[in-house]
Amino acid sequence: MRKSDKKRSSSLLAAAVALVVAMTTGPATADGPGPSDGGGRSDEPGVEPAPERAPTSEVSWLSFPGGAFAVDSLGHTVRYRACDGDTGRVADPGMRVAAGVASGEVTVDGRSFRYRVPLVGRSTGTLVVSGPQAQPVELPGVVVTSPQPPTDPAEGARLFPLSGQLARVVADASLNAAGATVRDLSGRYGDQQVSVNGALRPKAASVIKLWILVELLRRVDCGQVALDDGVLVTPADVVGGTGQLQFETFPQVVTLHRLAQYLIKYSDNVAANVLITYLGGFAPVNALIDSMNQRSTILARRMLDSAAAQRGEENYTSPDDVVSLLGAVWDGEILTPASRDLMIGFMREQTLNTKIPAALPPGVPVAHKTGDLPDASHDVGYYLIPGTETAVAFLTAGPMETGDETVRRMARTVYDFLVTPSGGAVEE
Repeated sequence: MRKSDKKRSSSLLAAAVALVVAMTTGPATADGPGPSDGGGRSDEPGVEPAPERAPTSEVSWLSFPGGAFAVDSLGHTVRYRACDGDTGRVADPGMRVAAGVASGEVTVDGRSFRYRVPLVGRSTGTLVVSGPQAQPVELPGVVVTSPQPPTDPAEGARLFPLSGQLARVVADASLNAAGATVRDLSGRYGDQQVSVNGALRPKAASVIKLWILVELLRRVDCGQVALDDGVLVTPADVVGGTGQLQFETFPQVVTLHRLAQYLIKYSDNVAANVLITYLGGFAPVNALIDSMNQRSTILARRMLDSAAAQRGEENYTSPDDVVSLLGAVWDGEILTPASRDLMIGFMREQTLNTKIPAALPPGVPVAHKTGDLPDASHDVGYYLIPGTETAVAFLTAGPMETGDETVRRMARTVYDFLVTPSGGAVEE
């Protein structure tokens, strides 16, 4: 869009944003992408901020130490996934949904799971697990929805104008479908989340590596593996693209810590593929995704597997799902504080810095993960400005070069809003 066009009426801008929304694909399960519904969510804001989505969700999950209990109140299914096992998706035709609470009981392999899960984020739910030879164990936990409701709606309302500013950037991106989701993590804006085309579902590119890392660290937290454990990497594991391991001599044993660090720091494709194999293939990572009810995300192929891509096997995600993951990590809902800090530390070491960091003034602390394909450009992560910590996800589809610039514009728009009093931040 030419500069002279930027003063068009808000109705034209809203129409342009709606066109981008119409390019969004439909939802997915952990088993694969779902059919397109012909458009994105009807509640995506345009130029003028729309009211935020209600803090209730038909897909909520209960966070408790070492695990997650997912509830789909529309599909009447549940899933328990913790250090001591995974039930998979289980139908509960007797699920009761009343007054914003889902409750019921299922039995899987002799173990009973009795639950009461509010469908409102940040509420407290309970899960009682019992077995034939074990005393019942009650697991209270925090309910997680996407998005989580604000902790302070009045303060959260101050973040709404940001969605209008991001919508203008999206409307200007004539060659790229683009989406952005932003969540306040500091409380400065009441932990509010806003999005523009948050359901946009492009190819995930290397952003999918975040879920691979979280599944590995979850197992570390469970005591199932240790980061100083070694994995044999062979010449057959070597692929090109981004990363440093491809330049080393193999076979050699590489520690899980180095694989995890390189996975993020260098976006290492060899490390990604080795970790996928080590974790047991695609299924465990997709089980993690499913246990957090992230319906637009899937791991369906390895890095640089062009044959799989040609068969239509592809990795996907959305801005909303990315921020759902980043928020759960930050809040300690899926990883321990030690593993969370390690993950964010790896993201702070990111060496591919042509997008979010390039858009911000030198020295602004960020922790991020990029994703690049010829037809996708992403950058996601955390702005770590003290007192204004924020989770962000900027995703695009279309030519990578123009997508890079769109990501930079979205990144700078968020930064300027956070640090400029007139943009909605608190005046010092």
